[in-house]
Amino acid sequence: MTVFLVGAGPGDADLLTVRGARLLAAADVVVHDRLVERSVLELARRDAEFIDVGKEPGRFTSQSMINDLLVSLGRDYDTVVRLKGGDPFVFGRGGEEMIALREGGVASEVVPGVTSAFAGPLAAGIPVTHRGLSRGVMVVTGHIEGHDDGYFRRLANPDLSLVVLMGVGARASIAAELIDGGLTHDTPVAVIESAWTARQSVTRAVLRDLGSLNVASPAIIVIGACAALSVCDLMAETSALV
Repeated sequence: MTVFLVGAGPGDADLLTVRGARLLAAADVVVHDRLVERSVLELARRDAEFIDVGKEPGRFTSQSMINDLLVSLGRDYDTVVRLKGGDPFVFGRGGEEMIALREGGVASEVVPGVTSAFAGPLAAGIPVTHRGLSRGVMVVTGHIEGHDDGYFRRLANPDLSLVVLMGVGARASIAAELIDGGLTHDTPVAVIESAWTARQSVTRAVLRDLGSLNVASPAIIVIGACAALSVCDLMAETSALV
């Protein structure tokens, strides 16, 4: 009896790990988030039990309830897959679930997933680091409990790429704080909605306009010089010359 915390990857089922796909095919129960793509869920057994614990307006499943559910299922079934978007340990509360399972005496194992923080931007052709433009990358959440007004101001660094997950609702204040912290108004910005799905769309702008963009969750915000790149276009141009 084991609960497997499996990263579903950034979207399309083709980006799921081989081990993740094998476990889905063997699972008795699949406990999944709302944003996990249907193509990923279709890799599970047809007779598997599916439990949606995703959070959405009007319906909220607390983390403690999810923890208790996993412990209960882990005691009753041979193979339980807890399927989480991206990687379960990048703002996925995977650590909390692992601790709950351990304290509940239930065997558990982690199967990493491709994190949307890096793969999402790449769906738009954006590398989060690039020689001469970005010396590193910071991945942060735009949804912070007890968020203080100076948080993003302290993250303003023109030498780094800033990748913001779950930040669409706070995009105006994020932009204002980063500009107040020293980033220029014309710092490149890209917002990738529903990355690696048929619904994917990319909006490019500059930091001063981030708050007024017509974008919606789920989306990834990239801020910094790399946000202006499209390596896919560069690759196409190079291929045309060969």
